[in-house]
Amino acid sequence: MNLLDDLNPQQREAATAVDGPVLIFAGAGSGKTRVLTHRIAYLIAAQGVDPLNILAVTFTNKAAREMKERLDALIGPAQAQALTVGTFHSLCARFLRRDIVHLGRERDFAIYDSDDQERLMRRVLRDLNLNEKQNPPRAIHARISSAKNELISPQEYARRNRTYFDEIVTRCYERYQALLREANALDFDDLLVETVRLFDQHPEVLAKYQERYVYLLVDEYQDTNHAQYVLIKQLAARHRNLFVVGDADQSIYGWRGADVRNILQFEQDYPDARVILLEQNYRSTQSILDTAQAVITAGEKRKHVKQLWTANGAGPQVMLHEGYDQDAEAAFVADEIARLVAAGEARYRDCAVMYRTNAQSRALEEALSRRGVPYQLIGGLRFWERKEVKDTLAYLRLAANPYDSISLTRVLNWPARGIGERTEAELSRWAASLGVPLYQALKELEDEDAPSPFAPRAAAALRGFLGLVDGLIAARRELPLLKLLETLIERLELRETLIREYGEESADERWANIQELAAFAGRYAGLPLEQQLPQFLEEVALVADVDRIDPRADAVTCITLHQAKGLEYAVVFLVGLEEGLLPHSRSTDDRERLEEERRLLYVGITRARRRLYLCHAFRRESFNRTNLSVPSRFLGDIPRELLKRPGQRPATATAPARQRPARPRDPWRASAPSRAASGPVEVSFFPGQRVRHNAFGEGVVVSSRLVDGDEEVTVSFADRERRLLASFARLERLG
Repeated sequence: MNLLDDLNPQQREAATAVDGPVLIFAGAGSGKTRVLTHRIAYLIAAQGVDPLNILAVTFTNKAAREMKERLDALIGPAQAQALTVGTFHSLCARFLRRDIVHLGRERDFAIYDSDDQERLMRRVLRDLNLNEKQNPPRAIHARISSAKNELISPQEYARRNRTYFDEIVTRCYERYQALLREANALDFDDLLVETVRLFDQHPEVLAKYQERYVYLLVDEYQDTNHAQYVLIKQLAARHRNLFVVGDADQSIYGWRGADVRNILQFEQDYPDARVILLEQNYRSTQSILDTAQAVITAGEKRKHVKQLWTANGAGPQVMLHEGYDQDAEAAFVADEIARLVAAGEARYRDCAVMYRTNAQSRALEEALSRRGVPYQLIGGLRFWERKEVKDTLAYLRLAANPYDSISLTRVLNWPARGIGERTEAELSRWAASLGVPLYQALKELEDEDAPSPFAPRAAAALRGFLGLVDGLIAARRELPLLKLLETLIERLELRETLIREYGEESADERWANIQELAAFAGRYAGLPLEQQLPQFLEEVALVADVDRIDPRADAVTCITLHQAKGLEYAVVFLVGLEEGLLPHSRSTDDRERLEEERRLLYVGITRARRRLYLCHAFRRESFNRTNLSVPSRFLGDIPRELLKRPGQRPATATAPARQRPARPRDPWRASAPSRAASGPVEVSFFPGQRVRHNAFGEGVVVSSRLVDGDEEVTVSFADRERRLLASFARLERLG
């Protein structure tokens, strides 16, 4: 079969655009992965390009795996294996493993994850005698991370100081980098920063990579930050065969440094660029696409406007549901999923519930559990963050790099060996006075007669720990990864340790996590001995939350909207579509942030294939207070005929004392008549109205709609929510 046979005309044009810069504006569900993989296959099969000369960059491990699997099928495993495909961070880690020596660093550097970074920042604050409550470690690290994304060094940051807090950040930034270097470690941002610096300061190293990678392909270009943007420009400068795919309408990561201007200014950077729009959607129904289009086109003017269409048919109308509160909203979601599954219209795995903040998952988890609906929560405590897993990994990291001070202090007294906080603090002070890393200070204790600040018992415990670490370092040179891990488990008497610390029952679950860790380590057995441990630790450090989704599990996926980017489900519930949640309260007085919130909703809508539910609550608890909610302003941008929803309050109705505040209009756009107010709806009851029923007592109207000439009223009574027909229920209006 011809490689181009299953591509539409626009996809075919993109796949066969060989030389020079190319910009693909790919609408949601328009087959961008198909275009990327077919273009790579076309370069190899039709143009004779050596796969060694192709570099493809993605944003997630999941996307990289999917691309490799498709290429295996298109061009065969042998040629696919020769390609370089990976995330920005994994590729930079690979480059630095080879060439970081040019920057005076060691190749066996550790990669600090978010937990390691926070622990290190706490040490920075202690070293600088700064109060953690007045100077939150996360806030300071966020400033440092933002600076690194912009390629701003500690020295440059100091020159830009404007406030006292900036001065604090500068001091912390300098100390943080010094401690990273002492530990021979890099954080996630450093992987990008140091690669850019390597290429900038050593043109001969950059030339080597430019010569190898003649063709560059970048996925999700709208999500690149400044450091990633510069890195791509460096690599593409010689041959200029840069092929980028993205969608400005799906740029939702500004809070972590992504700059949508990178894709919008691509034609300024490359005036000869070809621009191709992919507008045919293969994922969703037209009803879902029309809803998404209504939301996104109501925002700011966009460059290269796309009009998404599909051959999938209209599909069912999008459902708009209002729950009385977050618990009623969650109960509706659980009930509707159970109904769809019972009717054979979906499986649990086909369904996803998406929300703006992790805190919203609580009510959903409870409702799904009560209804007996299985679910997997993405963004909770990750497998790799569980204490026993991180503790065990810390020993393996020390085997690879004993100067990793964060890993060393993490397990200095685990399992308990009589080294208390006072001894650890004394070790840190002694190392600082000697001007050496913690591991080197421990080595000074090998001579028992040498002077040290420790009592004999503490010194003996520290020497015992040092002997364990040195034993692992020696074993690492001789043993494969799995055998090394088994040796560590044996020396720590890990099973017994877990029982001693947590009791028999809890230890079983934690021991199962250690066994899972061993099973994962076994996957690296096919690599050369010297590569097994470094590659294992690197991949563990770079794993993302979305990589935890088990597609084989027949369970509903509960996930934040940011994490859902790149995923798709047959049935999607978007919950909490209210002012303060979406758009988030932090964005409502900032034009750019507000537009990003709009794009976030657009991303959520376009995750759905067949059915979409837009949900919000009449009232919601927050910080132990219950407040009336205001439906998201973005819902007002959707034409009413696109939504299947309960009737609205007549314009002539008298507002009750508990009337909900009006939905705010977007202050950044010219006012326009509301589509929702196209005419009166003949219903007698409205959300928030208090009523009395002869049998059920007093209640609050949740929703009302016209059904076959009668009015169906949903009322929340003291015991539960009920649906009643107004002609039979004889509800008495109160107030």
